[in-house]
Amino acid sequence: MKKKIRVVQYGIGPIGAAIVRLMREKPSIEIVGAIDRDPAKAGRDLGELVGARDAPWGIAVSARHPGVLDGRVDAVVHTTSSDLAKVENELMACISAGTCVVSTCEELSYPFRKYPEISERLDTAAKAEGVALVGTGVNPGFVMDKLVLVLSAAAQRVDHAKAVRVVDASKRRLPLQKKIGAGMTPEQFREQASAGIIKHHGLPESAAMVADGLGFDLDDITEKIEPVIATEPVKTPFLEIARGQVAGVHQIARGSYRGEEKVYLELQMYVGAKQPADTVELRGEPPLSLVIPGGTHGDSATAAIAVNAIPAILAAPAGLRTVRDLPMVYFSPGH
Repeated sequence: MKKKIRVVQYGIGPIGAAIVRLMREKPSIEIVGAIDRDPAKAGRDLGELVGARDAPWGIAVSARHPGVLDGRVDAVVHTTSSDLAKVENELMACISAGTCVVSTCEELSYPFRKYPEISERLDTAAKAEGVALVGTGVNPGFVMDKLVLVLSAAAQRVDHAKAVRVVDASKRRLPLQKKIGAGMTPEQFREQASAGIIKHHGLPESAAMVADGLGFDLDDITEKIEPVIATEPVKTPFLEIARGQVAGVHQIARGSYRGEEKVYLELQMYVGAKQPADTVELRGEPPLSLVIPGGTHGDSATAAIAVNAIPAILAAPAGLRTVRDLPMVYFSPGH
């Protein structure tokens, strides 16, 4: 029997819990520890915390790294924040312990333009320890970047890349509904969007990844964020949104070179969205398009991508990696 992959889960929010439950189903993975900064979770049994039917597991959640990140650990799945600057120290602690990292931090997916110094520090530290780390998920990490690049395999020439993602946020978790401003007034939304609080993180990162992957020289990446206003009352299991309140976010990232648009990414993520879908279009020779009716479910897909990426990051060269660098990540029933 092959040696099991020993994994620590770092962050036990809704996504972290979904990842833990999925890892528990994989015969090749052994969960050996868990970390969460919330003192209310410290000391609790991990299985009970994530609502597993076979709990308790005898794995206590810790609020601190020491004693959890040690020589027994092969990889950490990290799910605490979208903001790379906030999680740099957490990632460094994992690297310093000699573990590979799969993180759902959106800004880690392609951080080189926005955070060149942090990127350099993480890459240098990972190479010194002989480990690799990657930021991934459904978006960024798949729908609006990796999938675009995979589709381009059938192209002789690509002149322009476009991806549009329409998501009905009523089917998503409460933290995401809050993150897109659902239930706010338009004034509150614009104020918090200006402060960088309300937004979907990772769209400019996806634009940069697509451009670099397709060989586009970009001199500018712009981002526009606007509220989607509810035209009728909408109710989710968590929120009630009145007509005239914010239902979610409409976000566009454009990458251009000398005034010519080369990459266009559009995200409509709001409660009650009609006809959700993921669409990728490549203009070139030949023109190519791909539509996923109903879209890719963000929470379950993010959990799947994170877990399926574990063997890939363990096999990757040391350093800061992106999904563009990794070989194809795919579902395996045995993993």
